Amino acid sequence: MATKGKERASEQGDYESRQVPSRRIAHDLREQIRQGMIEPGDKITSERQLAEQYSTARNTAAAALSILQKEGLVDRKHGSGWYVREHRPLLRLGSNRYSHALREQTGLSPFRSEVAKQGRTARVDCTSIKRTQPPAHVAERLGVDPDTKSVIRRENWYFADDEPVQAGVTYIPLDVAADSVLATSAKMGKGSLYARFQERGYTLTRIREEISARMPTPEEAERLQVPDGVPVLVVVHTGLDQNNDPFEVTEFVMRADSNALDYNLPIED
Repeated sequence: MATKGKERASEQGDYESRQVPSRRIAHDLREQIRQGMIEPGDKITSERQLAEQYSTARNTAAAALSILQKEGLVDRKHGSGWYVREHRPLLRLGSNRYSHALREQTGLSPFRSEVAKQGRTARVDCTSIKRTQPPAHVAERLGVDPDTKSVIRRENWYFADDEPVQAGVTYIPLDVAADSVLATSAKMGKGSLYARFQERGYTLTRIREEISARMPTPEEAERLQVPDGVPVLVVVHTGLDQNNDPFEVTEFVMRADSNALDYNLPIED
């Protein structure tokens, strides 16, 4: 099977190398990146030099680099040139990010805790807290009225080493949030969101996370600084309490080039 895979890759490479010059240049650079001849963070030969090397026009070389940019392999730094994209994904440690013991030990939110564990510095900007009408898929998961302002909506933007990595919108039923800080304040205090839930009698006991991928909206692409051609991961997280009742839904939107998901879960009988 591995041999057949290599043969198919070789055939694809031969095919691309016979195509228009921009695709031929893109193929050669792609292979150099994959083989480690050009490493993450390295500057790529300039458009002018590529044009001279391949005896073609400069705009053809530029088109080749644009192909690689859409594939998520290179970035353009204005005034400096083209560089191989550095890939340093932030791991979402699904097996223990919501651990009660970890929260008690660190006093941190799940995001801040896992960012610190990976040797990086976290920042969370809460940009909005309001009572609102929930989207239909959220209302269904929470069992609330989709036609009234039945939830508190909290919007957060998350950063690791000042790099935007994800956005998260949390929906909390009114009877859960009431007039607590969950409905009024960006500052959650020690233990953050889930400690406040627990104080109100909702202990996070089980989670459900539904994961999909799509291309970002214009606002997401701008605020998360998503490079051209890079999709986002969407994680719809539902928290369930000690009675197996849902008490919060958070929809995370993550840069696919800046995040990875790591789950270690038991197998059901």
